[in-house]
Amino acid sequence: MDIRQIRTFLAIADTGSATRAAELLHIVQPAVSRQLKLLEDDVGAPLFERDRRGMQLTEAGHILLDRARRALRELESAQQEIRPTPGLVSGAVSLGLLPSSCELLTAPLVGALQRAFPQIRVSLSVGYTDHLLRWLESGEIDAALLYDPAASPALDVKPLVEESLSLVGLASIGLSDDYPVSVAALGDAPLVLPSAPHRLRSLVEHACAVAGVGITFAAETNALSVQKALVAQGYGATVMPRVAVQQEIERGVFSAARIDGEAFLRRIYLAIPTTRRSSTAVRCATTVLQNCVREIACSGEWAGARWIGPSHTPD
Repeated sequence: MDIRQIRTFLAIADTGSATRAAELLHIVQPAVSRQLKLLEDDVGAPLFERDRRGMQLTEAGHILLDRARRALRELESAQQEIRPTPGLVSGAVSLGLLPSSCELLTAPLVGALQRAFPQIRVSLSVGYTDHLLRWLESGEIDAALLYDPAASPALDVKPLVEESLSLVGLASIGLSDDYPVSVAALGDAPLVLPSAPHRLRSLVEHACAVAGVGITFAAETNALSVQKALVAQGYGATVMPRVAVQQEIERGVFSAARIDGEAFLRRIYLAIPTTRRSSTAVRCATTVLQNCVREIACSGEWAGARWIGPSHTPD
C-alpha cells in the first residue's frame, strides 16, 4: 500500500462516498475506486460495504482505520521535518489534557501556540490519566499531562503542579477553604465518584479505609460533567480538584473545601514517550504547554494548585 491509497481510504471513511472523497481529494471518481481496489487487494479483504447510507466500513475497514490515520500522520510529520519551511517550525502535534483543567488551559495554550508557532497544527485530546497513557503508548498523542504516573522507562516525565483535592457540595452546605475538612467528612454524605478502577476512586477508598471512615455511594460515573450535574441536583457530594468546579463556585452553585492530608495531594506531570523520536514541532509545543501551565499556576488562576516545576522554562 502507498500513501495515495491511505489518503483515499481515509477520505471515503470520512465522507461515506467515493464521489465526495474524489471532490475532497481533487481527483476523479474512477481514480478513487481504483486506489481503493488496489488497497483492498493489498490487505486481502473488502474495506467497505454499500448500503442506503453510503459506503460503510467493514470489520476489516474498522481495523485498518485507526492505524491508517496514525500512519498518515507520522508520514506527514516526517515529510514536514525533512522539508521544513525555512525559518518556520511546522507539523502536526497532538497533546493530551486532563478533564479537570482542560477548560482552563485550552484557550491560553492555543493562543500561545498560534503566536509563537503559527505553522504548528495542534490537536487536543481530553481524557483521564489511564486513557492518556494508552494513547501515548499507541502513538495517538505525542505528549500529555498526567496525574502521578508510575515510573516507566517508556516515559520521560516532569512534575509541573501539585494540586489538592476538595470536597465539593451544594453552595448551601457552606464548604470553604477557610475551613479545610478531614477525611472523616467524606462519610457525612453520599458520594458521587468515578467507577473503579479510576485512580481518584481508588485514592478516596484507600484513604477512607486507612482512616476507618465508612462511605456510601449515591452514583458512579466516569464523566466529569455527569458528576457535577448529579451534585448540582442534590444527589450527594463529590471529590475533585477545585479547578474543575471553580466556575460553579463563582456562580454560587457549589461550595468546596480542601481535604486535609497528604493522600489528597496529587501531582500533574508532563509526559513524553521515550519509545519514539519527538519532532521539533512536538518539542516546541510541549515547551509552550509547560510555560502556559506555569503562568496560570503562578498567577493564582488555577485554584488549589501550586507550581513545582522549574522556576524558568525554556523559551
